[in-house]
Amino acid sequence: MSQYPDSYYAASSNRAVDYPQLVGEHSTDICVVGGGYSGLSTAIALREKGYEVTLLEGCKIGFGASGRNGGQLVNSFSRDIDHIEKHYGQTTAQALGDMAFEGADCIRDLIKRYNIDCDYKQGGFFAAFTDKQMKELVAKKALWERFGNKKLEMVDAQSIRKVVDTDAYVGGLVDNHCGHIHPLKLALGEAAALTSIGGKVFEESKVIDIEQVKDGLNESVIVKTAQGRVTAKTLVLAGNAYMGNLQPELAKKSMPCGTQIVTTEVLPEALAKSLIPSDYCVEDVNYKLDYYRVTADNRLLFGGGVTYGGGDPASIKRFLKPHMDKIFPAMKDYKLDYAWGGDFLLTMSRLPQLGKIGNNIYYTQGYSGHGVNTSHLGGKLLAEAISGEHSRFDVFANLPHYNFPGGRLMRVPAVMMGAWYYGVRDKLGF
Repeated sequence: MSQYPDSYYAASSNRAVDYPQLVGEHSTDICVVGGGYSGLSTAIALREKGYEVTLLEGCKIGFGASGRNGGQLVNSFSRDIDHIEKHYGQTTAQALGDMAFEGADCIRDLIKRYNIDCDYKQGGFFAAFTDKQMKELVAKKALWERFGNKKLEMVDAQSIRKVVDTDAYVGGLVDNHCGHIHPLKLALGEAAALTSIGGKVFEESKVIDIEQVKDGLNESVIVKTAQGRVTAKTLVLAGNAYMGNLQPELAKKSMPCGTQIVTTEVLPEALAKSLIPSDYCVEDVNYKLDYYRVTADNRLLFGGGVTYGGGDPASIKRFLKPHMDKIFPAMKDYKLDYAWGGDFLLTMSRLPQLGKIGNNIYYTQGYSGHGVNTSHLGGKLLAEAISGEHSRFDVFANLPHYNFPGGRLMRVPAVMMGAWYYGVRDKLGF
């Protein structure tokens, strides 16, 4: 039996349900592969539309990035709307901009409708180290306001300590349209929501083969696991960085990348509240950024770093502790209780990949570090498309989904070179 990584999330999730393993023959309207946010949000939306839905998870619900991430509801996409406008045109930028802030609303709606307890708190902060970064945040504010996000506020150096108590930053941007959550609790709550409305969930049911079947005008997909199989009219692939090479066509278009998180021991309440008086989640705006927040039980949760190709550094604690102590020198006296890593999925364009293979296989993947919000938007769009409402899904599907150059062998060093370049720029303040 697979186990969650030894993380703060796993230790505090209060998981109460084990879902069965798929055994024997099953049939359904929709089979969803992947028990993270992408699969769960798609499955819920489809079940709410009246479809029979069966979800298969190879390990445990939320085992992958959905149960390991920083818990921050960050708006827009990894490439922002101005980049999209420059490279893909005004029409595409307008369509994507109209959806750029919808993912957080999808999450809040699920939390409210299904009474999901996931430690939700409102508000986030983008922190700037330099005046140049502040100018970039001023531009971001104007850009996001143009596309409907009116919950933004610039913070200067004189006011920074009302948000986060550190000398590290010269200011930043508050986004009150975002927020933060306990990510594994959210995933488990979504699985419970799905089963409460009649969806079927199976864990420890890794998909090992997919067979497309045509019988005259009728098409179906047979999804095989070690102990059973599901025959479905439509298949949704939503495994992201943990899908491996199950669908080689998709694996060529993406690359797993690791990121790491540590969590302190429980801090004195007064200290915890003083670190981030606003109780926002915080991330800086460097290319290789750090992100952090205070948990519901008064720990400082701190993440950062990227390992291209996936996996973790030799010691996550040794890697991240200096970053934490630089922002909050008082943390030098407190120990770290948990350290863990996990993989997210990067695309060449840094934009999400939503699309179809043939007539009845849909996929959503590659949020490139913006997965909490965008996976929930992706699930909503897939459900719309499967039920015949294609327009919003097609905006993403019509974006170019590039293969990584040089295949699996060369994609890691190529991306590392680019990341090194931008990391140097951050350090030199360019």
